[in-house]
Amino acid sequence: MDEPPQKPLRTVSFVVHATRGVIRDPNVRRKTMFILLVVALLLLFLGSTFLAATLNPRQHPGWFIFFWFVCAWLTLTALFLAVFDMVVIRLQGRKAERRLREKFPDNATPGSPSAHDRE
Repeated sequence: MDEPPQKPLRTVSFVVHATRGVIRDPNVRRKTMFILLVVALLLLFLGSTFLAATLNPRQHPGWFIFFWFVCAWLTLTALFLAVFDMVVIRLQGRKAERRLREKFPDNATPGSPSAHDRE
């Protein structure tokens, strides 16, 4: 039987789409930050205790550099996602404030005396 040829999985395309999903959805972004930090803390603990002999920089400099590079990479990725999240939240707040100012241009809140009543 002739089967239709299967498309090979394009790694770059998958990574780009997965990254877009993480960046666009705030819940996924925050869960990713949490998981990255938990993994980095777990690696920090393991590297300082159980893996200390294996990660001795004098005996195994390659493993030492690789291990701590991975820890730093995870931490910086979580940090950059957090900064991105802060920027997105600030932009959303400014947009919401701008919409409210357009909706209520007088800046009068309900129940407060208006400029005309104060005179």
